[in-house]
Amino acid sequence: MLLSGCGLFGGEIQKKIDPPKTTQVVDKKENKETAAAKKANAENTVPTELYLIDKNGYVVPQTIALPKTASVAKQALEYLVVNGKVTDLLPNDFRAVLPEDTDISVNIDKDGVATVNFSKEFKDYKAEDEKRILQSITWTLTQFDNIKSVALKMNGSPLTKMPVKGTPISEHLSRASGINIDTTDVMDITNTKPVTVYYIGGEEEGSYYYVPVTRRVPASEKDNITAVVNELIQGPSENSNLVSEFMSDVKLLEAPKIANGQVTLNFDENIYGSFEEKEISQSLLNALVLSLTEQKDIKKVAIQVKGKAELKNDKGKKLTEPVTRPEKVNTGSF
Repeated sequence: MLLSGCGLFGGEIQKKIDPPKTTQVVDKKENKETAAAKKANAENTVPTELYLIDKNGYVVPQTIALPKTASVAKQALEYLVVNGKVTDLLPNDFRAVLPEDTDISVNIDKDGVATVNFSKEFKDYKAEDEKRILQSITWTLTQFDNIKSVALKMNGSPLTKMPVKGTPISEHLSRASGINIDTTDVMDITNTKPVTVYYIGGEEEGSYYYVPVTRRVPASEKDNITAVVNELIQGPSENSNLVSEFMSDVKLLEAPKIANGQVTLNFDENIYGSFEEKEISQSLLNALVLSLTEQKDIKKVAIQVKGKAELKNDKGKKLTEPVTRPEKVNTGSF
């Protein structure tokens, strides 16, 4: 599934952000050389999600091609260091996470616990970045199949709390701890549970991206799938700089059906981005699939409208098969 950064809002904005159609004369020899260079580069690099900080303070995955190495986990963290290897690769309005000159080692045991040992420079960060740093480390490392949770050390000593503000660190950090945690309007957090959904961030043409946000839903809600869909429909907090493509009047017509890792959702017609064309926005679909596949054992998402599965996206492509999660998020392939 391609992550689309254009056509996020349809209508007049669609016309504004679509690139102008131009005619180019391409030298065939130059084209072949470019293709060969791209192929060689692809063979020597591996796309890796780096959880960086955007200008609004969100921790956001950006997929960047890093050199192939046997130590992918260690390398990923090294590319999070300020003024380090990532500097020339940073997308616009993003910054690195770990303090400058931080040295890193990573050991992964048979149970999937990655123990990260940082040098003393790790403590040289701003207090407001403390939770962002924890989230970035955890989500960057747990993208790898052999890492289930993370433990932290500094100068060889286990960290039970962060060194600046003292944020407690659980023995094994995991994605269950959340990311970009939003507790707006939550009166009693003890009677809630977390779900992570993806909204759309970015403010300039060509720079839209998907932002994971952990929201709190009532602990009594047994159906996490419906809870996730409802959070997408409700949309992000008003002061969040994020948006959702779901209209507030979208409804599920029946309970989600789950079988063999696939969830099937039956929506009313308000899911359409265009009533005339009866199309579903690809970026809406992307956000839905990213959000639902954060749930345990959900691998694929099938969409129906009023019980019918013969749908198409806003690119005119028929949605004949259930949609799987993309291997990497925010690839820049808009």
